[in-house]
Parts: sequence; structure tokens; C-alpha cells
Amino acid sequence: MKLTDDGITGANLVHSYARGQVRVAGEVIRGSCLISRDRLVRAWRPRSIAQLTEEDFEAVLALEPEIVVLGSGADQQFPDSRLLATLMSRGIGCEVMETGAACRTYNVLVSEDRRVVAALLLEDDEES
Repeated sequence: MKLTDDGITGANLVHSYARGQVRVAGEVIRGSCLISRDRLVRAWRPRSIAQLTEEDFEAVLALEPEIVVLGSGADQQFPDSRLLATLMSRGIGCEVMETGAACRTYNVLVSEDRRVVAALLLEDDEES
């Protein structure tokens, strides 16, 4: 799915999304990743909500977001509430949605100059 680029310069935007990959700033990333306006973590460990642990959120916290958009895969799936408490206890909002919606929402929040991180859970193609 191609996403609209509204002309924001100098920011990491998601230009397209397909199962198992996203295109950010002209680069195709296969597998789970973290995206912020100015940083990109290409190899975020978890591949599904079931694999997500509290330790995985340490990489998210290092990006200093005010809000996290968690893309949970092809369907909206919520992690254990104790995992989300890791973010909320620090005053960080978290929205959980299917990955395509998370990509679009991330782009909108970046355009609003918000400190947002897209935490995208992308299954590897061989796991399909």
C-alpha cells in the first residue's frame, strides 16, 4: 500500500507498506523496526505481539517519544496491559493498530511535529 507523502522534508516518513516490509526514506526495510522523525532502528527484535517483551520497549524509550504507534501486524492485536504500562508509567501514550493504519497515523503525527515513534511488528516473508 502506497502512502501519501505530504512533502515533509528531512523526516523519516513511511512511503509504502506491504506485508513484511516498509519503505522509509527510499529504503526498503524487511522485518520489525522503529521509526522516528530522525532515527531508524532497522532490526527491532519482536516479530509479533506474542514475542513482545518489556525489554523490547527499552529501544522505544531510547527514542524519547511522547506517543508510540504500535503496528501489530495485519490485524489489530493488543499486547498484555503490563507491557503497555511500561510506556504509560512514563507519561508516554500508546496507540495499537494494524500496521498499515500505524504507518499512516505515524506520518500524520510527524506532519504535526509530534515526537512519535512507529513501532512496527513485521513478520519476515519466510514466516508468512
